Amino acid sequence: MLRAPLLAAARSRRIREIVEAVPATRSVVRRFVAGSETADAVRVARELAADGLKITLDHLGEDTTDAAQAAATVRAYESVLSALAAEGLAAGADVSVKLSAVGQSLGADGEDVALENARKICAAAESVGATVTLDMEDHTTTDSTLRILRELRAEFPWVGAVLQAYLRRTEQDCRDLSGPGSRVRLCKGAYAEPESVAYQEKSEVDKSYVRCLRILMAGQGHPMVASHDPRMIEIAESLVVSTGRTSADHEFQMLYGIRPEEQKRIAASGHTMRVYVPYGDEWYGYFMRRLAERPANLAFFLRGLATRS
Repeated sequence: MLRAPLLAAARSRRIREIVEAVPATRSVVRRFVAGSETADAVRVARELAADGLKITLDHLGEDTTDAAQAAATVRAYESVLSALAAEGLAAGADVSVKLSAVGQSLGADGEDVALENARKICAAAESVGATVTLDMEDHTTTDSTLRILRELRAEFPWVGAVLQAYLRRTEQDCRDLSGPGSRVRLCKGAYAEPESVAYQEKSEVDKSYVRCLRILMAGQGHPMVASHDPRMIEIAESLVVSTGRTSADHEFQMLYGIRPEEQKRIAASGHTMRVYVPYGDEWYGYFMRRLAERPANLAFFLRGLATRS
């Protein structure tokens, strides 16, 4: 019942101002966000590596309508990749990029700007042995994001993409992206979408997730199972066995701060486990979507505010 209001709040400037004004908020947010600086992202990457976990770093920000800010986001990714390399943490690392943060929303030329900026990030990643995954946002950007993906993969065939199981179109997108070399992170989806394009009931989304997962596991690409749902993880582990996959040709992914012990269990069982680590000042929209996804996250947030106020 709270999902829709929380997702609406994620795009409300007024509510953002109220939430950010609460002194205790940032201390609670630290459960889900590494911190504001590049050094914070590198610190968390080092800690996770010590536990046998891989990372994908997300420099927070989206819906950028300023070219200078888009360029600054590119520099932030170049900086964190360089810092990871200096610490010996770059090989096998990944960075997640929201195209709206690097120019996709800049009017008629936005797609071209985003492509060029994403190309710069890909070049920086390749130079240190890391990879890039294009995050998926609301459904209005899906076609643009997939066009940019095709352009990037002509030069960087390892670029990954996110597909969201709650969109009705995603089964076909999985078929299209299940070929050799394709890296696909399958998640359920975290935006408020109309019924015309997205399943609304949890049971429908779950069924779609399994259908999409079967397509990807049976394909020739590299499925990335992004879920905290125990049932989805169990199904994925079964599909890994039935399709004969090895630890090198699939992986599991979870968000930083959510089910950390399960993350370690999956890694210890022989699977690749990658943790999605956001960092930066623009944490509000990301944080509100995490609250919307799981009631337990909201309860944690409210308890944290109560104990720190």
